[in-house]
Amino acid sequence: MRILHRLRTALGFGKGLGALATRLGMPVETLQGARIRYTEARIPKRSGGSRQLLIPNDETKAIQRRILMRLLARLRAHPAAMGFESGRSIVDNARPHVGRHVVIKMDVIDFFPATTAERVERYFRRIGWGRKAAALLTQMTTHEGGLPQGAPTSPRLSNLVNHGLDASLAAMVARRHGRYTRYADDITISFEKHRFAGLDAKRVRGTIQMAARKLKGRGYRAHRSKKLKVLYRHRLQRVTGLVVNEKVQLPRATRHWLRAVRHRKATTGQCSLSDAQLAGWTAYERMVLRG
Repeated sequence: MRILHRLRTALGFGKGLGALATRLGMPVETLQGARIRYTEARIPKRSGGSRQLLIPNDETKAIQRRILMRLLARLRAHPAAMGFESGRSIVDNARPHVGRHVVIKMDVIDFFPATTAERVERYFRRIGWGRKAAALLTQMTTHEGGLPQGAPTSPRLSNLVNHGLDASLAAMVARRHGRYTRYADDITISFEKHRFAGLDAKRVRGTIQMAARKLKGRGYRAHRSKKLKVLYRHRLQRVTGLVVNEKVQLPRATRHWLRAVRHRKATTGQCSLSDAQLAGWTAYERMVLRG
């Protein structure tokens, strides 16, 4: 069946523009005539510098939300993809790496723009859309050759398109008796101590090199400087901002800060956070504690 599906895709078969219009609840002419436009904005990064966002105009955003809800919502990403997935969180991303001997953290450069329009179009063809429908979907969800960071469809598409990458990395790590998760552009791999006896440096280096090659095969590049981290048990191990040495928890400095904020609120009635902000931090803390 898979071979037949590939053959049908190669020959141009698949659902056409009419089926796409029906699924999205919009006339074909409206879809083809849509003005897909973005406004550039920059937001500060926590680590310094700024990040470019491409904000879609109202027409573009409305169409992309329909694509997200009516086409993409029920499709399956790989279980290792933790970011942007319903029911998964940074806690779920951190939990597999608790109490591990070594944690390897890799960061993908320009993850969304590097997820190419060509790969997006191939994905739409693979899930059954014909050539014209896949091309139109790609036109409505990509910008300048890649996924625009800021479009509502980009997070979900980045996971769906990378199902094969996640499967390949997860299998490679599993063969080495490790664990693998990905949260957007953050890749985490961890190993137990007894699987590493006497081979720590060599196994870590080989794992990083193999992961980098698999990323390169999908058009990505991994940071090889300060954003590449190898953390052993005697050091503080953080995964997506959470400490995982013994259990999933907030960093000590954050816990102390929250305690001080609550103390000031209880004793003076005032603190550096609004009631809504404090409630948000409390909910976040409870989510981490439940993990």
